[in-house]
Amino acid sequence: MKKRIWELDVLRGVCILGMVVVHLIYDLQTFFSLPFLADSRLFDLVKQWGGVLFLLISGICVTLGSHPVRRGLIVFACGLICSAVTAGMFLLHMADKSIIIYFGVLHCLGICMLLWPLFKRLPVWALGLLGLGLTVLGLWISGNVVVDFPWLIPLGLVPGDFASSDYFPLLSNLGFFLVGAFLGKTLYRKKETLLPRVNPANPVLAFFTLLGKWSLPVYLLHQPIITGLLYLILEIL
Repeated sequence: MKKRIWELDVLRGVCILGMVVVHLIYDLQTFFSLPFLADSRLFDLVKQWGGVLFLLISGICVTLGSHPVRRGLIVFACGLICSAVTAGMFLLHMADKSIIIYFGVLHCLGICMLLWPLFKRLPVWALGLLGLGLTVLGLWISGNVVVDFPWLIPLGLVPGDFASSDYFPLLSNLGFFLVGAFLGKTLYRKKETLLPRVNPANPVLAFFTLLGKWSLPVYLLHQPIITGLLYLILEIL
């Protein structure tokens, strides 16, 4: 059995906890009209860069594990479930149309895993350059390009009125994923922890390690639980 690299699980756990907080604040804003919670710089930082860190970690991990296509299909299917649930919330008038997830972090991560076999044989330097190039291209597109049709939403080309509660286009996020793969092939080429002297049994580290190991179930279950509880509270009040 392969030994897991504990610091990657910890970082993944930190990312998942950040996403839980972001979604809680989003739901409080949606159900209780508390927009001030979402106006802080810390909220923007976690929302914008927590997912980026998650993709970097996933890129590292794809170089350490196996069966990326199978894992990618599972993750993408979970993304489709999130799309169906949020579309249902809109149709049931539980939230406005901006709640719908068209191409969220799970869709993006699933596609990145499915595409990995196309990139895995590239030289390490080419992998890094390609990742940086796609990242820069995606960041430029997000601030400069608007289209009149929705068909390229997965790539990052969106209409001016586009809104979604969770949006991670392939540009620039495939770039972040490939940069992570570059780090995996360099920093983690021995497939060993970089922090051998740190005790991962520390309670704080153990907590985040557990979150990281179960990141996908936590991601799938936390939002329905939070939304359901808040909606119930709203109905009671």
